Amino acid sequence: MTYTTHHEKRSKYHVSKDSNSGLANGRKRAVASVADRQPLSTSIDYASHPVNEIFGSNVFNRQTMRALLPKTVYKAVVRCLDHGEQLDPAMADTVANAMKDWAIARGATHFTHWFVPLHGYTAEKHDSFLVSNVDDGAVLEFSGKNLVQGEPDASSFPSGGIRSTFEARGYTGWDPSSPAFLMDSANGRTLCIPSVFCSFSGHALDVKTPLLRSLEAISKSTVRLLHALGNKEVKRVNCTVGPEQEYFLIDEAFYHARPDIISAGRALFGARPPKGQEMEDHYWGSIRERVLAFMMDAEHELYRLGVPVKTRHNEVAPAQFEVAPVFESSNLATDHNMLLMEVFRKTAQKHGFRCLFHEKPFSGVNGSGKHNNWSMADDQGNNLLEPGEDTQDNLQFLVVLAAVIRAVDKYAKLLRASIATAGNDHRLGANEAPPAIMSIYLGDALTKVVDNIISGKASDKKVGATVRSGVSMLPDILKDDSDRNRTSPFAFTGNKFEFRAVGSSQSVAMPNTVLNTMVADSMDYLADEIDKAAKKGGDLKAAINSVLVKTLSDHKRILFNGDNYSEQWHEEASRRGLANLKNLPEALPVLVEAEAKELFSRYDVFQEDELVSRYHILLENYCKTINVESLLTSNIATTMILPAAIEYQTRLATAIVQTKSAVGGINLAHQENMLKDVSDRIARLRTAIEVLDMLRHEQRGEDHLDDEHTAEARFYQQRVIPAMNEVRTVADELELMVDDSLWPLPKFREMLYIY
Repeated sequence: MTYTTHHEKRSKYHVSKDSNSGLANGRKRAVASVADRQPLSTSIDYASHPVNEIFGSNVFNRQTMRALLPKTVYKAVVRCLDHGEQLDPAMADTVANAMKDWAIARGATHFTHWFVPLHGYTAEKHDSFLVSNVDDGAVLEFSGKNLVQGEPDASSFPSGGIRSTFEARGYTGWDPSSPAFLMDSANGRTLCIPSVFCSFSGHALDVKTPLLRSLEAISKSTVRLLHALGNKEVKRVNCTVGPEQEYFLIDEAFYHARPDIISAGRALFGARPPKGQEMEDHYWGSIRERVLAFMMDAEHELYRLGVPVKTRHNEVAPAQFEVAPVFESSNLATDHNMLLMEVFRKTAQKHGFRCLFHEKPFSGVNGSGKHNNWSMADDQGNNLLEPGEDTQDNLQFLVVLAAVIRAVDKYAKLLRASIATAGNDHRLGANEAPPAIMSIYLGDALTKVVDNIISGKASDKKVGATVRSGVSMLPDILKDDSDRNRTSPFAFTGNKFEFRAVGSSQSVAMPNTVLNTMVADSMDYLADEIDKAAKKGGDLKAAINSVLVKTLSDHKRILFNGDNYSEQWHEEASRRGLANLKNLPEALPVLVEAEAKELFSRYDVFQEDELVSRYHILLENYCKTINVESLLTSNIATTMILPAAIEYQTRLATAIVQTKSAVGGINLAHQENMLKDVSDRIARLRTAIEVLDMLRHEQRGEDHLDDEHTAEARFYQQRVIPAMNEVRTVADELELMVDDSLWPLPKFREMLYIY
């Protein structure tokens, strides 16, 4: 693929660093450098190589294995993938050899076990296929042992106290359910093997292992429930996920001129632009050519990696966009989402952009989420959350629905804790992001079905509704059973649930691990209750109905179809006893409560110390994040914003003095008021910085042990963040007052609109 670099042209608006015009600062140079940006041309040719031809070409998938492996080995791998059978180690050598030959033929020189440690980003250690041999020269080898297991240094990965730092040994293990792939770089390719990661003691040190455990748990429990309902043919159930990904693009010139975005991923300063998203003209608008070039380039790479990206569009905020995939099995979807973020970051840089996945990079406009569309399918190919035409008579669907409703109600706080991050604290509760109160939206039609079951009413005859345009030549539009609720954190959307509260930067592994485990608990509960009711006498249908009535009655409080932003709902939710855990320090302790420990232990998803370790890691990460942001806030305010404000203050004062000297007796009240306003804010800014620095040193000077992480996090949330906000408030006021030519940081009106 060839590129025409955006650096080749020198902007006609370029401003010299030596200019005395007043425009010679980093911000103005950044604005000028964007002026001549052009879309990059690539060698992508879908006419000669259509998507279906290139899709999965860099993946060691079933099609490739079928062609390269002996039939007996291929069938064993398929049984491993479809039925959860363990692959015979004797066959691993055959798989490894075929994988090596396939990778080398495509230019790979190294392999890596690709995994996601508990810091939430992908990790890889590359090893060459090369083996030194004195007699025969260079030999390329890749054994079954190399494929199945690797031994990385685990000492520098977060463990949350689950082991000591000096205990360095860790193990990666091949996950055959997620196919190996080739990752391109500028000078070659690397074979990446999706893997789990554990410590010497066997504790999970990654996000994948608990997810795989939860998938086994929900499969076992759901199969048990389906058998209790009389559906004896089902042997396995899989969770499917489609994580929609929102993100921002800004020009890299602006990125390099914003130390806060470089180090914190978000703008810690910035007044609202004159035009934000209030005109509602960006959402689904025409995609700018330069952005579309980036999207198509990234999609091309993702197609080759077997990632089924389907939708692309402008999102609500300016410079915000979204990509959505086709549904896949939960584990594969999780890996593919991590791959997507990597590809987007790399491809954005090729196009002179920086891709921002922070949940709230710009205040005052929409933040970014990762809408986690979740459902379940049996091994017969049936979606268990498909209502069917006669919903109220579809007992299997209703029982599965009741299990999900019970799970979200019973474990609402745990579900909230699963998406707790420092970034998500900025996003939840506004601009199409759901509030921190967990609730379920079913829509009017399905809610009526639930009400009918509870009250014992017969089902209403379903009539297919249509939407008529009023234009005779246009066909009627088939109407869905319900509208969509953009403010609901957990919304039923036809044949799946959309968990809208997941943050854009986090892996979907933890939210899905929690969701799978709590639903498994409800599946077992309903199976137990149905078995008990059936043993009391009567037919199975009557037993199922009695359990449905009780379960839906007990947990109806979690259902809400209205505006989740409204004060009325917050008051109503409080009356219903629903928790409102507004920030991470409030939400995260739920992970280590007795109920959570018992749940995850019962389903072998987390050992108690594994769960506690994640609690400490997430708290520590929160504290480190806020500490970095506070340092940046103080540093930028002191070294960039204050000097610009003082320079403007000096210019005003000089102008007033010189004018009075030149023209005696002139009324300069307005200019003097301007000077007073600027001087007052400079003083306020200096005071705010001093308060923030004092709090930072106070916190940094304490000795924090693991059991004090909660107190430390609360200190940051209750004292440091408000101090940071005060610095920002004054700085943003100064931005609207100081001479534009002096302001050092690229402004929102530039970053969000010039690209």
